[in-house]
Amino acid sequence: MTAIVEASHSRSYRAFARWVAASYHYAAWILLASLLIAVACAVYTSRNLGMNSATTDMLSEHLPFRANYKHYKKTFPQDQDMDTLVLVLDAPTPEQAHTATKRLAERLKEDATNIKDTYLPSGDVFFERNGLLYESIPELGRITDRLAAAQPLIARIAGNPTLHTFASVLTEAVEELRAGRSLELESVLGGVSATLDARLAGVPRALSWQVLFRGEAQKSTYRELMTVQPKLDYTQLAAAEQSITALRATARDLTEDGSVRLRVTGDVALADEELKSAMHGTEYAGLLALVLVTVVLYFALHTAGPILTVLLSLVLGLLLTAAFAAAAVGQLNVISIAFAVLYVGLGVDYAIHFLLRYRELLEDGQPTVQALQATGGDTGHSLFLCAVTTAIGFYAFMPTAYRGVAELGLIAGTGMLISLVVTLTLAPALQRYLPTRPGAASTGAEGSLGKLLELPLRWRKVVYAGTFAALLAAVAVLPKIEFDYNLLNLQDQRGEAVQTFRELLAETEHSPWHAVALADNEVEVDRLAQRLTGLPEVSRVVTVLDFIPTAQEEKLALIEEMALTLGPLTLAAAPPVANQYTLAQQRAALGALSTALDRFIAERPDHPALVPARSLRTSLGALLTHFDTASSDDKNKLLHAVGKDLLALLPDAMQRLHTSIEATPFNQQQLPESLRTRWHSQTGQYRIAIYPAENINDNQALRRFVRAVQQEAPQATGAPVISLEAGEAVVQAFILAFSLALAGIIIILLVMLRSVASTLLVLTPLLLAALFTGAATVLLGVQFNFANIIALPLLLGIGLDSGLHMVHRSRSDGTTHEELMHTSTTRAIFYSALTTLVGFGSLAFSSHQGTASMGVLLTIGLALTLICILVILPVLLATAARGRIHEKVMP
Repeated sequence: MTAIVEASHSRSYRAFARWVAASYHYAAWILLASLLIAVACAVYTSRNLGMNSATTDMLSEHLPFRANYKHYKKTFPQDQDMDTLVLVLDAPTPEQAHTATKRLAERLKEDATNIKDTYLPSGDVFFERNGLLYESIPELGRITDRLAAAQPLIARIAGNPTLHTFASVLTEAVEELRAGRSLELESVLGGVSATLDARLAGVPRALSWQVLFRGEAQKSTYRELMTVQPKLDYTQLAAAEQSITALRATARDLTEDGSVRLRVTGDVALADEELKSAMHGTEYAGLLALVLVTVVLYFALHTAGPILTVLLSLVLGLLLTAAFAAAAVGQLNVISIAFAVLYVGLGVDYAIHFLLRYRELLEDGQPTVQALQATGGDTGHSLFLCAVTTAIGFYAFMPTAYRGVAELGLIAGTGMLISLVVTLTLAPALQRYLPTRPGAASTGAEGSLGKLLELPLRWRKVVYAGTFAALLAAVAVLPKIEFDYNLLNLQDQRGEAVQTFRELLAETEHSPWHAVALADNEVEVDRLAQRLTGLPEVSRVVTVLDFIPTAQEEKLALIEEMALTLGPLTLAAAPPVANQYTLAQQRAALGALSTALDRFIAERPDHPALVPARSLRTSLGALLTHFDTASSDDKNKLLHAVGKDLLALLPDAMQRLHTSIEATPFNQQQLPESLRTRWHSQTGQYRIAIYPAENINDNQALRRFVRAVQQEAPQATGAPVISLEAGEAVVQAFILAFSLALAGIIIILLVMLRSVASTLLVLTPLLLAALFTGAATVLLGVQFNFANIIALPLLLGIGLDSGLHMVHRSRSDGTTHEELMHTSTTRAIFYSALTTLVGFGSLAFSSHQGTASMGVLLTIGLALTLICILVILPVLLATAARGRIHEKVMP
């Protein structure tokens, strides 16, 4: 067996030595050919390699949850949460929020270039006319009674909407309240007080008459939501950028007065923001990586020639790999684009090993050509083993259901073979023009590194004890490894889309993340809705049947009574007229109101309206004091602004009230088509929206909600289901990929090394590093996620390559294990891993949390891999060698 191995090694040694010698001999032609190939690859790649940033497309369409979503998407094409923007408009009053949102929807419908669909149910005249039918009968009765009591006051203000009239009418109302009449003025007094305070504080807001009609206290802000389906161009890196930019430009024209705040969120906005955040964070991380990698390469190679050789080899290899990607898959996704990260991390390893071994032979006094041949023979075999084994490991990713990982495996595996060819061809050719000089080594630093790495060999029992203890601890905590399914946690938490989306998630009854189920008929809709409503994980269930109000005839009778009570006053409302009263008259009216409030407070100390009355009295006092000290021009401006704050929204409120009393009975077929088709498809299926009872921003709450819904509706889909199922599909895909990779690696190692012992020595530090890295993520609170999980193939490749280099060097030239720590192989392992660590570890400083978590995981994994390769593996090699010697001396 030994003779066969040596004969095989001899043949491969000669083959690689001749390859390298030929590359050096024909350097000029090889460099010219490399330049032409690089240019051709760059042109071909730029013209043929596209980008698909749709994350769901990275998973196999045959997965059940994708099939369910595809069916839902086909059934209800106009209602796709995964392809929409959610516009959130906040305003001080419901009138302003509604008006701004309705105007924006109208403008966006005109932009067919960027907007596919706009959905705003509250803006449809159908709901403006029939909105009161959705109120409960008791609430409708209270609204009717309240309007009947206030009718005389509203009529006077609507007929002459001025500050003087308003103050006079309110004064009379306070006097009647003092006299004992039952009037619900608490909301009016509180609303007017808040409006005056806002004006004096320099943050004016209008008084909401719509809120007053309902007898409610005015809140600080009111919100309207609108769903927009933009046109997406997945051939561009930022598929929605053009549509979002156009939308914001349109909104800017409508909200320029500053009273309405627009925020854009939803899955499309989140994806766009994430992409920009990742690119922005990578720019700074890239600059830091460039500086740190250059420093490490300088310490490893010491002169510009070898450094340039490494960089040029990387560039050519990357271009060739990118061209292969363009030919093989055509489009990259957010996972397969990581082939560049893998190539840089592993490709630099090949070049450093080659150049450091070459320099080592030059320092031993060998001539250039002989040293290159020996380098090719020595490193060629180990690099070939590394390239083939790592490529097979990556190719094992291809059978998985995660298309992003499968394509990454195909591209990265081929990239390893390309790296081998480039290293053994271009690096020797460049030595003719960028020669490595033997006298440039910093033997002091390298000697110190070797001496440091000798220590574990002197403390083998301590290393074994420490390894065993760490192994037990790792096995104990390994079951606690978690995968974070929440895509929001990957993004920059300071982004508008993320913050707004989290805010909406907290409002569980209107959560943008809700599940969707389909039913074939109304009987099934009712049955399934009842069963889902009974789940503790569900807050509410909405179907098309919920848009048909109950007791319509009874409610219409109350609405008719309301119309008779209001009479023609709704038609008399007009915008605030130009001021027809003098400053003195207006001042007197406000003073009279203040005096009336003083008398009411003094005489009715137990009245329910006492608190808002005191508040309004204080606000009026501050207003009158400010008025009395102002100039004549400022006095006029002040009262004009106050009148506008109090009365500007009255006409809109009166118009909406007039529209609402025109309600008519209706059935499902009479619902607006834009709403009906979102709940009842043309194929006859019904849509059921299921809202969570908890904030499913939490992973455990997400899992509870999805699993509970799936118990009753196995075919349910929607963002929560897709998020959870996609995460589990990714985890299963990586488990399968790494299982297949491990099996493939074991087989190829056994075939090529022809030794079970050598195979175990290569695999042991790799498996230990994997266990320790998993345990470290638990101890440090670093969860696996959709972003950092792609760092695992890089750790696999580096651990495998490094172990192979160490085992091959120790078995090929008879070097003692103490001497092994001073060889170019050990230094190459250390510096190539350090180059990758500082290069990609700098990602930890990115503002994009997914990118940062990848940097953290790589830093942890590479550090532990180095320890396993440079500390534990040499001890294992020494122990194995002593065992062989002991067997030989035994009689």
